Amino acid sequence: MDGQPGHRRGPRHRGPCLALGGAALVGGRRPPAVQLSRSGSSAVAREPWYAGTILLGKGLLRGLDVKRAWHGTEHLPTDGPVLLASNHASFPDFAFVGEAGLSRGRRIRFLCRHDMWDVPVVGRAMRSMRHVPVDREAPAAAYLAARRLLREGEPVCAFPEAGVSHSYTIRALMPGVAALARETGVPVVPVAVWGQQRLWPLRRHLEERAQLSLQRGIRVDVAFGPAFSVEPGADLVEVTRDLGQRMTGLLEGLQSLAHHRPRPGEKARWHPAHLGGTAPTRTAAEPLDLLPRSAIRPTWGPEV
Repeated sequence: MDGQPGHRRGPRHRGPCLALGGAALVGGRRPPAVQLSRSGSSAVAREPWYAGTILLGKGLLRGLDVKRAWHGTEHLPTDGPVLLASNHASFPDFAFVGEAGLSRGRRIRFLCRHDMWDVPVVGRAMRSMRHVPVDREAPAAAYLAARRLLREGEPVCAFPEAGVSHSYTIRALMPGVAALARETGVPVVPVAVWGQQRLWPLRRHLEERAQLSLQRGIRVDVAFGPAFSVEPGADLVEVTRDLGQRMTGLLEGLQSLAHHRPRPGEKARWHPAHLGGTAPTRTAAEPLDLLPRSAIRPTWGPEV
């Protein structure tokens, strides 16, 4: 699990949602059939903080004319426990994954960095929505809380990259998703979200600060891949590598869609280098990513 004693801490701008440490699209093929955004209001009727947060978020996105579309939502069960594993390309990732979950009537509980609970109104909202605080220095409590939610039949989403990926590829993964799935027997659904990084582009070097963009008309896509299970005796490293491959296939499928590809000659800092963008390569992004020592290095995606 991320943040075991002696592990190097991640970067300061590691994103609000974190990872636990403890057959999808492959080769950039087009994601499953699209499902346009729906309100999902019935899913939050008994949770006023969840409903209020969704309404606020929708208002902000409407003001920026952000288009949203969901792919493969049939892979997200409409009831029962499920563990989602999403890529982390920008700070608002969880908002779009959460909205996509509502299209299936699911209130997703996210694992997020613990200091968000220290902000008075934000902290109350996070507690009311039953999200899970992750302390990188003492992560066992988050693992136990996530396990409890799964045993209660809730959908739980982790970001196994343990921070935002400055190369916009699936970076090294923590083994916590594999560990939770192996212990609980719940299905794992890989998730990819893309387009949101244009709302909040990441920094390209240590001296730069990430800044919110006010660009209008951006489209954000969320794709769910087929669920898979983890056998009781499965090797966590092998399961995590398989997860990395599944997440890469989903993400590259979205990145290859026509409306996400850079225009000829465009300096697209918001698009991965191996697909024609000008974001840092994996090698160049290493000083920004500052991966935990226990992270499992990629055997998936581009070599550099």
